[in-house]
Amino acid sequence: MGSKASSNKNTTLPIDTTFKLPANIPVWPKGDGFASGIIDLGGLKVSQISTFNKVWRTLEGGPDNLGATFFEPTGIPEGFFMLGSYSQPNNKPLFGFVLVAKEDDSSTGALKKPTDYTLVYTSNSTKIKQDKDGYVWLPTAPEGYRALGHVVTNTPQKPSLDKIMCVRSDFTEQCETYSWIWGPQKSEDDKGFNVFSIRPTNRGIKAQGVLVGTFLAYVGAATTSTIPLSCLKTSTINNFSYSMPNLPQINALVKAYAPIMYLHPDEKYQPCSTNWFFSNGGLLYHKGEESKPVAIDPNGSNLPQFGSNDGTYWLDLPSDKTNNERVKKGDFKTCQAYIHVKPMFGGTFTDLAMWVFYPFNGPGTAKLGLISKVSLGKIGEHVGDWEHVTLRISNFNGWLWNIYFSEHSKGQWVDASMVEFQNGNKPVAYSSLNGHAFYPKAGLVLQGAGDIGIRNDTAKSNMVVDLGVGYEIVAGGEYLENEIVVEPPWLNYFREWGPKINYDVKQELEKLEKVFPLLKEIEDVLPNELLGEEGPTGPKVKNNWTGDES
Repeated sequence: MGSKASSNKNTTLPIDTTFKLPANIPVWPKGDGFASGIIDLGGLKVSQISTFNKVWRTLEGGPDNLGATFFEPTGIPEGFFMLGSYSQPNNKPLFGFVLVAKEDDSSTGALKKPTDYTLVYTSNSTKIKQDKDGYVWLPTAPEGYRALGHVVTNTPQKPSLDKIMCVRSDFTEQCETYSWIWGPQKSEDDKGFNVFSIRPTNRGIKAQGVLVGTFLAYVGAATTSTIPLSCLKTSTINNFSYSMPNLPQINALVKAYAPIMYLHPDEKYQPCSTNWFFSNGGLLYHKGEESKPVAIDPNGSNLPQFGSNDGTYWLDLPSDKTNNERVKKGDFKTCQAYIHVKPMFGGTFTDLAMWVFYPFNGPGTAKLGLISKVSLGKIGEHVGDWEHVTLRISNFNGWLWNIYFSEHSKGQWVDASMVEFQNGNKPVAYSSLNGHAFYPKAGLVLQGAGDIGIRNDTAKSNMVVDLGVGYEIVAGGEYLENEIVVEPPWLNYFREWGPKINYDVKQELEKLEKVFPLLKEIEDVLPNELLGEEGPTGPKVKNNWTGDES
């Protein structure tokens, strides 16, 4: 039998606190389906539930070895049905949702009860600390239907067939595992029992898959082909625009949630507006005519449009030394966010990708054991640097759920419950020294192994930018019904925002390794932009422009 650990019942865990945003949610401007509480997926109506009853809790295993808690939704609106239970690790405040569903007159038969249940896992013979025994059940879906989640009980009796609904296959789509929620061990076990969050496999601005908020319980290594659960999807006739916020609502969302961005106090290379960069001497070069660079119009109207990144054009700093050094340093007081409005998960969420431009990316710095700071010389330097933070907002209610922090060639999604807030509901984003990667907390993040790696230093300073001031919505107008969003010419400049690096990166590294042999240990984890020789491209050329962030 599992240990009931009664002495731990009164232990306060992070999950015992239900996360709420620091300030009240404003009343959003009027519109169509945005923040109405219910979204029609084209015959199947869904609502987002974030109030839960606790069913079973483990007190060890999982992230930080703090266990996980399993819930079922409560307060389900009349006529709606549960599609699955919810779970999350105990190492963070309770903050999540599951969708519940209701048929409309046009989709009779979209929901059906399961025909049976299969016991996937029971903790009653596992030697773990827990509040009681837990049982995880997989619904057996009728032919032509799919299960979207599990039922969790604390008794060995099978749940009632009325407990949950399965969904007709034409309303479902393939899903994949995402983050590890729990397992009896301290880390994911490919041969044992694991609980994962799941999400649609196909994600992007045109994708129909809908995030349900349920989890997968599975013994062994779950692959896409073996996952016994599905996600929801919108009907092909459903119009994302109906549930997306209109322009006044977007402006209200930006005002409420736009991040406060802190530069490091030692930052020499500040962000600026594209207008400032162009107006202060930014140059356009054309292959074969390098001796005749062209001054760029303030709005970028003379930049070549669309095409491909074929190496025939690139941007650079002013050619004279004085202005080159001045423009290289940027001017954070002119910095503004350029916002791309994106529908995600079949129009059930809105992503506000907020892009920031830096004229120059500074050199990298390493930590090599007891040697806290080793300059990498020129390595890491390049002209033109685009970074971004993305706000993921529920179209059911306008709540901020997640924030994506771009970090070099990758990044991370962070729950709203795990970030720092300032001035109400505005998350704080820290820009790292020289490299400008975004992080949710101040301090040192080391890219490497142990105490050897590339430094990413962040801290508060007097150089602070409210990304909700002076912003510009530059893209997403196709989802803003009856609204016009004019894309600035520089957005459709698909070439490089900086010249090719004119030094031998490998040679530079070899020089440094002669003095600091430990540098060889971190070459494999050097960010791409530290080793690349091509200039960076603009926001619209990135894969995440039309896809999910990760």
